Amino acid sequence: MSSTATVSAAEVNRLRQTTGAGMMDCKKALTEASGDFDKAIEILRKKGQKVAASRAERDAKEGIVLAKTTADSKKAILVSVNSETDFVARNEEFAAFVENVAKIALEKFPANVEALKALPYAGSLTINDKLTELIGKIGEKLDVSRYETISAEKVGAYIHPGNKLAVIVGFTKNISDETARNIAMQAAAMAPVSIDKNDVPQEIIDRELEIGRELARKEGKPENMIDKIAQGKLNKFYAESTLVNQEYIRDAKKTVAQYLADADKDAKITSFKRVALG
Repeated sequence: MSSTATVSAAEVNRLRQTTGAGMMDCKKALTEASGDFDKAIEILRKKGQKVAASRAERDAKEGIVLAKTTADSKKAILVSVNSETDFVARNEEFAAFVENVAKIALEKFPANVEALKALPYAGSLTINDKLTELIGKIGEKLDVSRYETISAEKVGAYIHPGNKLAVIVGFTKNISDETARNIAMQAAAMAPVSIDKNDVPQEIIDRELEIGRELARKEGKPENMIDKIAQGKLNKFYAESTLVNQEYIRDAKKTVAQYLADADKDAKITSFKRVALG
């Protein structure tokens, strides 16, 4: 077939079904490829690569965040796929892609986001290939930006309505689904920096102490009281910003540690991952 020959509607539809690209893009690709189906797919993929390169410096702060757990509640994954606009984030095809990526991640449990992108998506396409196709079709910067996993005796997950924020949490004991989800919801709402005060990075501790000292000096406190006041402010920071020491959002009379102990006195939180868009 010559490059000027007419491409049949059946061929265009087949390419559209295979790639998900628009009708006109498929027709142009087949015409350019002189009817060679595989070459047309490659043309569409290169279009996506060109769009990706041209929009590489754009901010992609919208998108969808999903969390999933295995049927036995011993593994959890968290995936964030970003777009430039909320309009695209609400696109059904984009949402279906993110859902499929999350399912693949849960099944294959790759080590990191690069390994996730390299996994098969459909046919000969990898997740990264499909992402490139979508970029060409949608015309925005898209990226699988975050991927987190937890393996534990029990895992819980929470996705905040709107799919902009999600949390996964691991526990040492097989506590109830409700308790696990409630603690994941706590982490979503209160954004702790660590599980307990012993887990807070030293640079954060140093920063909080310095802030406390500066505030005390600005308030005109005696120099010999500065460090004591700063330590008091650090203790308040621990209570507000470490998960087990926070007030439990559903019962302010308890800490999260006390709420968990009521469910199982021997249960501990092993880790948590929290991802929010923006």
